[in-house]
Amino acid sequence: MDVRVLGAAAPDPFLSAADLFETEYDLEWPVRVRVRDDPDERTWAGHYEDYHVLNISRQAATSVMARELALHEFAHMARYEESHPSHTQSTEEVLFLALAGRSVERHKLIHCYQIANHMKDIYADDITLSLTSATKLLTFLESQLAAAVADRPTTDGRPESTRLTAAADPDITAVNAAFALALVERHDLVGSDHPLYDFARVAGDDAPDVDLHAFKRRFKSLVADPTESDYRKTLVDVTRAYAVHSGSWPAAD
Repeated sequence: MDVRVLGAAAPDPFLSAADLFETEYDLEWPVRVRVRDDPDERTWAGHYEDYHVLNISRQAATSVMARELALHEFAHMARYEESHPSHTQSTEEVLFLALAGRSVERHKLIHCYQIANHMKDIYADDITLSLTSATKLLTFLESQLAAAVADRPTTDGRPESTRLTAAADPDITAVNAAFALALVERHDLVGSDHPLYDFARVAGDDAPDVDLHAFKRRFKSLVADPTESDYRKTLVDVTRAYAVHSGSWPAAD
């Protein structure tokens, strides 16, 4: 693998991730690592005519998760190079097929993109988790979900709202919880007494219109090598399952 780090960050985590990745996989195209100043965009992979770009925030590049994040993005690049349907299917096409003729709020559309990314992540992490320990991933998933369900609103000393997830949208928080559980169950990472299940239960209670267990089953049961047609249908079905429950499903004018 040809990995070049561009920007003010130590190359060690990225080169270490590349060495580990090469024990089982390889990338045909070179990788350029670009360190960004925006801390909100943690990592994402870009694919161009003959190279990949691993975009990573400076904060993430200097964190204890840097190697694991790089390994995860290398896995996305591998899926792209092998033309896996999860990484070649246009999300815009799926949204058109799933929601044509319907009115859906903008934030729900954004959530649909996030759901599509969860499905990509499932397939990327099938590679990642075959190469490295899940310890840091579990800590990350737990902390993210804990933060979402712990942010309870208060209003000038009045009783707390019945909503348990205030800052994050409760519906997508429940889907995020379903993704976390699906990932750990798909790879038999934890037992049912892990704190993730407690946090997921709270997230599910806060979003009664979202069937958390159904979304978990959808994510967990993704087949390893779907055809393009089968994957497109699965993503259309998941998109509709999320968009329909919200009530934003009237016929277009």
